[in-house]
Amino acid sequence: MHPIESERLRLRAIEPDRDAAHTLALLNDPGFLRFIGDRNVRDEAQARDYIATRILPGYALNGFGMYAIERLSDGAWLGNAGLVRREGLPAPDIGYAVLSRYAGQGYAGEAARAVFAHARGTLGLQDLYGITDLDNIASARILRALGLQDRGVIQLPGIDSPSRLFATPGAAKV
Repeated sequence: MHPIESERLRLRAIEPDRDAAHTLALLNDPGFLRFIGDRNVRDEAQARDYIATRILPGYALNGFGMYAIERLSDGAWLGNAGLVRREGLPAPDIGYAVLSRYAGQGYAGEAARAVFAHARGTLGLQDLYGITDLDNIASARILRALGLQDRGVIQLPGIDSPSRLFATPGAAKV
């Protein structure tokens, strides 16, 4: 995969050795734990395994997945964003998370816009979904800004609590 670039960001494939420490930090970030959930990853070895078993297969199976978000100006690792094939949804959903210290600076929205453009342009995907925690107002705002419409509350397999579902206009009902 060639990196996806936006005005301030580069999105690139996540690599087990290169990104284990950053992934560990993200998976244990207070915002991630609150709005996405605890993945029970507590050390770098578990983070490498998480990348190998939960992220890399998406690249091979679907031709897309979650990507590391890096700031172009200094290479800082900010979080991840990408597309996920999720049980219970008929098409990929856009996901993103940034470390709390980078929240509120527009990086999640910029990364989501870059992923959306890549999905539509390069991958030719028309139907896209997004899910958020019911209390994650900032994430819902990002999905609405992409043009996704609120489809109400859904309980997806493998997710402990209900999620708010968003979809591109015309996407299949779930």
